Amino acid sequence: MKRKGLQGLTSELKEHLIHQALERRARRFDRELDGSVGQTGLESDREKTKSSAIPERFYRFHLHPGFQKLRLIREGAAKLEITNPYFRPHEGIAGRKTQIAQQEYLNFSGYNYLGLAGDPYVRQAAKRAIDLYGTSVSASRLVSGERPIHGELEAALADAYGVEDCVLFVSGHATNVTTIGYLFGPKDLIVHDALIHNSVVQGIQLAGSRRMSFPHNDWTALDYLLRRHRGNFERVLIIIEGMYSMDGDFPELPRFVEIKQRHQTFLMVDEAHSFGVLGPRGLGIREHFGVDGTEVDIWMGTLSKALASCGGYIAGERALIEHLKFAAPGFVYSVGMAPSVAAAALAALERLRAEPQRVRTLHARGQLFLDTAQAQGIDTGRSAGRAIVPAITGSSIKAARLANALFKRMINVAPILYPAVEEKAARLRFFVTSEHTEEDILDTVRALSEELKRL
Repeated sequence: MKRKGLQGLTSELKEHLIHQALERRARRFDRELDGSVGQTGLESDREKTKSSAIPERFYRFHLHPGFQKLRLIREGAAKLEITNPYFRPHEGIAGRKTQIAQQEYLNFSGYNYLGLAGDPYVRQAAKRAIDLYGTSVSASRLVSGERPIHGELEAALADAYGVEDCVLFVSGHATNVTTIGYLFGPKDLIVHDALIHNSVVQGIQLAGSRRMSFPHNDWTALDYLLRRHRGNFERVLIIIEGMYSMDGDFPELPRFVEIKQRHQTFLMVDEAHSFGVLGPRGLGIREHFGVDGTEVDIWMGTLSKALASCGGYIAGERALIEHLKFAAPGFVYSVGMAPSVAAAALAALERLRAEPQRVRTLHARGQLFLDTAQAQGIDTGRSAGRAIVPAITGSSIKAARLANALFKRMINVAPILYPAVEEKAARLRFFVTSEHTEEDILDTVRALSEELKRL
């Protein structure tokens, strides 16, 4: 449909028609790639390769199917006059507030849950590590990249979980990929929550294991699945998250521990968003439920959220950790973590344990946001109100427009759009920190409610 043909229609109908047109183009593009449309099919391409040059789309990135789909999305956003809400440069420390294009915004777009990313003690620890060790260890830790700060952080994390040992990785995403991909294989089964993170799925693909999912947080469905399938595989791994980053809810960990024990499987908990957030002292989902750290086989976490740094870790029994340190490709063949990064995380962990009031304040602010939003009739999904509160719009277009409207009101929050979530589950995702004030929360929810009504 031509642009002028949209004149006189309601904004809702315009959005619907443009969305339909983009979907039709995307489906047609997929069919062409699958070889189902005449001369653009694979059979035709094979004939062309015999008689002439290779089709251009096989060696030009601007014709790559992923980029073509991205271009369709951009075209749709342009037609709807939606500006790009991503990759906005932050010009200083992004905490409760942030500076973008030399203007100050109230910030709900980062994982700095305890406000430690800009904490003077944490920054000073990173600076000292640079002075002592330089900016890089310049090698794999296995050969010559080991520094004392690595072992200090690993010991502190193991102590926080009440387990024997821990190993650091330079990337949180790579932690899951390399750990799962190395430890499990084609004769094994990996069962995960339906809303599990992409890094877990990538790790399972690398492992070549059989993969099954169960409905979100549904331990009864998991139990039924294992009763049917456990006996057909050697090792079985159950993977859940401590807190789910899109919804802000968490599983009943004791139920999953009981199931893993009864079915003789491994249990892995991804604590990327729950460590530093759940529990009265912020020690994660195990503290929240009073579960002993040894009852979970693989604890995974990241350093980039509450611990104000970058990277990931696996904590558990010594046999697991030694195995990974000497054989996991993502550790053995990767440069060691930069000393300043490890030092920052260790200092943040020390702050976390010395100042539990940060966690109490975070809980209070998160609950205030959730209660106030629900009182305004905002759909907050399954959020438990700890640190992540979604505002579900039910439409990617509506979510993008809502984010832009709030940005104009000096509130920075990122929209989560299809295909990151289902189209009907598109949302804004508010990350609350212990640094936000009650006034920040009330003003933001008021603005959110007003802009939702306008849309």
